[in-house]
Amino acid sequence: MSTYVFGHTNPDSDSIIGAISLAYLKNQLGEDCVATRQGNISAETEFILNKFGGKLPELKTSYAGENVYIVDFSDLAQAPKDIMEATILGIYDHHKLGDLTTSTPLECWIRPIGCSNTIIKEAYDYHGIEIPKDIAGMMLCAILSDTVIFKSPTCTKIDTKACKELAAIAGIEDYKALGMEMFIVKSAVDGASARELNTRDYKEFDMNGAKVGVGQLEVVDLSVFDDKKDMLFEDMKKMKETEQLHSILILLTDIMKEGSQLLVLSDDASKIEKAFDVQLEDSQAWLDGVLSRKKQVIPFLQSQF
Repeated sequence: MSTYVFGHTNPDSDSIIGAISLAYLKNQLGEDCVATRQGNISAETEFILNKFGGKLPELKTSYAGENVYIVDFSDLAQAPKDIMEATILGIYDHHKLGDLTTSTPLECWIRPIGCSNTIIKEAYDYHGIEIPKDIAGMMLCAILSDTVIFKSPTCTKIDTKACKELAAIAGIEDYKALGMEMFIVKSAVDGASARELNTRDYKEFDMNGAKVGVGQLEVVDLSVFDDKKDMLFEDMKKMKETEQLHSILILLTDIMKEGSQLLVLSDDASKIEKAFDVQLEDSQAWLDGVLSRKKQVIPFLQSQF
C-alpha cells in the first residue's frame, strides 16, 4: 500500500515541491510513497514545474485509512477533513506546532527556518541521498519563494546555504535572477477573479475558538491592486459569511518596498489594531517591514485571541 505525501490546503510552492522532494527521498529509502496535493496550484508553482520538468502531484482530498507524511503544516484547519482517520508517519514543517495529534509515534522534522524544503534538504543530507538535478532546481525555487529571495525575517543561514548547494546541483549560476523571474510570474493578477486572488495563498486558523482566515499576495509592485481592492473586499465579505470567520485578513505584500498593505474585515477590529499597533482606515493599514505571515502576523494575532 502506498504512503501519501502532501501539503496544506490551497497549496503553495513549498507545499507542492515539498511533497515531490520528500516522496522521492522516501522512495530512495525503500518506502513506497506518492506525492499528492489537496488543491489547485498557483501560477508560480506551475512555472517551477515547467522550468524543471516536474510532474504535477495527483489531486487527493480524502486520506481515511491511509499512511501519510505531511509537509508545511500541522494545523487541523489546513488538513483534509478525514486526517484523524489517517496514520501520520511524519511531519516536515517550519511553522508553529499546530493542533494535529496522533495515536502512534511519528517522525518529526520541525525547524524554525525559512522553508520546509530546506528541512527536506537536511533530511537528504542526513540520509546520504543524492538529490536529482530537476528536484534540486524545484527545491531551490521553493526556498527562494518562501524566503522572498532571502528578504523574509524567517530566512536563516541554513536556507541560504541550502540554496547555494541546490543551485550547484541544478546548474544555476544566478539563482537570485531566477527568483525575480519567478516573483514576476507570481505578481500577475490580471484576469484573476477576486476569489482566486484571495485564496491564492490563504490559510485558516483556530485562535482560541475564533476562526481567522489570513491570505497573502506577494508582488513586485503594489500598484497592480489599485483598481482591485473593492472587488477583493466584496469577496472577503462573502468568504467571511460563508466560512463563518471571526476575521479575514489579506496581506498585499510588496517585496521591493518590503512591507504589506493589510485589508481587514473583523467582528472586532480592535483586536487587529492591537495586534499590529495600527489604526485601521477604511479597513486598511500599512505594515512596514512585514513580509512573513507565520512570523510577523500569526503570532501577534494569536496573542489577541
